[in-house]
Amino acid sequence: MCGQFIELCRRLKLFSNAIVAIDGSKFKAVNNRDKNYTAAKVAKRMDQVDASIARYLVALDRADREESDNTEARTTRIKDKIAGLRCQLQEPKAMEQRVHEAPGKQVSLTDPDARSMATSGRGTGVVGHNVQTTVDAEHHLIVAHEVANVGNDRTQLKTMGR
Repeated sequence: MCGQFIELCRRLKLFSNAIVAIDGSKFKAVNNRDKNYTAAKVAKRMDQVDASIARYLVALDRADREESDNTEARTTRIKDKIAGLRCQLQEPKAMEQRVHEAPGKQVSLTDPDARSMATSGRGTGVVGHNVQTTVDAEHHLIVAHEVANVGNDRTQLKTMGR
């Protein structure tokens, strides 16, 4: 459709000037941030689970030293939580392998082409696509566009200027 629109604009001589503007914009994908995995995100999740297990192990030691009426029930509950956390640790471990094997070292479950990209705000980012656009300077009509999953414009804009 876009190609047909550009051809129509050429026939109507709307692109008579050779002056264009080129820019890139990041568009948010349907993919949720929680469904996008990088090596750092997986490592952070495993560290969180490991820290929780360590806290429960300390609580278990404390419960073993204390003598009270509900010590047995308390230690059983803590042991169940530790077992549950160890099961939870299997998911990030499996995802770690997928991320390592994935192109670009990222896995997006909902939209496989989406990538986590930094934005201009401090420490912010978006899971999405980087859209490069060339626009006619006189009529502000899109002359060309390209969608990439690279987070920066350094190598993208060069191809759009041709």
